[in-house]
Amino acid sequence: MRTVFALGFLVLAATACDDQTVATPSVPNTPTKRDGGTTVQGWGDPTTTRRPGVLRLGHLNVRRYFDSTCDSGKCDAGGFEEVVTKAAFEERTSQIAQGLARLEADVITLAEVENQGCLDALQAKLKDAGLDYPVAHLADIGVPGSVNVAVLARGKLEKVKTYRKETPLTREDGTKTQFTRELPEVHLVLGSNSIITYAAHFRSKADDDPGRRLAEAKATREIMQTAATENTGAVVLLGGDLNDTPGSDTINALEEGDALVRVAKDLPEAAQSTYTFGGQKHAIDHIFTTASRAKAYVAKSATVVRDGSAGLAGSDHAAIYADFNLP
Repeated sequence: MRTVFALGFLVLAATACDDQTVATPSVPNTPTKRDGGTTVQGWGDPTTTRRPGVLRLGHLNVRRYFDSTCDSGKCDAGGFEEVVTKAAFEERTSQIAQGLARLEADVITLAEVENQGCLDALQAKLKDAGLDYPVAHLADIGVPGSVNVAVLARGKLEKVKTYRKETPLTREDGTKTQFTRELPEVHLVLGSNSIITYAAHFRSKADDDPGRRLAEAKATREIMQTAATENTGAVVLLGGDLNDTPGSDTINALEEGDALVRVAKDLPEAAQSTYTFGGQKHAIDHIFTTASRAKAYVAKSATVVRDGSAGLAGSDHAAIYADFNLP
């Protein structure tokens, strides 16, 4: 399965997406019912969670969300950066916003967002639908036409720490590397609660470098452990496309010593998958919390959200969310 999986990532990385008309309508500004909650319009105060006492973290790799400007100079057919018309960008933004609205999350981690302009457009589209995320942080690596991670959140932004330049990584063979994308540590305050969220997107299996992905996992585990120790009252969470499956060296490294807990592990294996290639399902998008907060996880609340049997909102990835009881 590993060989097939790697080939799948190679094909996806090397092939530009076909142009397509996005048929998904704009997000309707209609009341939404939260699980076990009441029907609300606009979901009220953005400084508190939507369901009292419960925080929902969602994650989605939106798949190469580019704007209508060519920044890399490599936007021809077959190029990595997909440049679309302004109208197509607007439709794509609406499509992603509608997918994210289905998560009903208080904090959302995203992968493959080109720039702050894209994130701002998505934030505005969600707000038009009554979904207010005052925090919209893009962790840009500064490479034109790249795909970056981002965080949308309710509440207030306290501070952000970064690790890509600050924390050199070492592979098992002793060679040096760095995080493929930025790993932002986003400190949030929701009411009286302190939330620390990481958005991750580890090295893909296209032109594979498993040693780099393993180094990313080990460093992330240590970073999250340190944050939990230094911020004893905080809920520490990670959402990300980690490009590896349960039982792999990458996921095993994150779980080593029971330091971190992958919350979807309490679901049937088939219910955990977020990516399909060649008819095979793979769980490569994950949500983790620290061992100190493992009991806060609402058992079996981890849920994968997709459109039919495909990904969500035009992506080849499904989304995943999970609920956590706040102190």
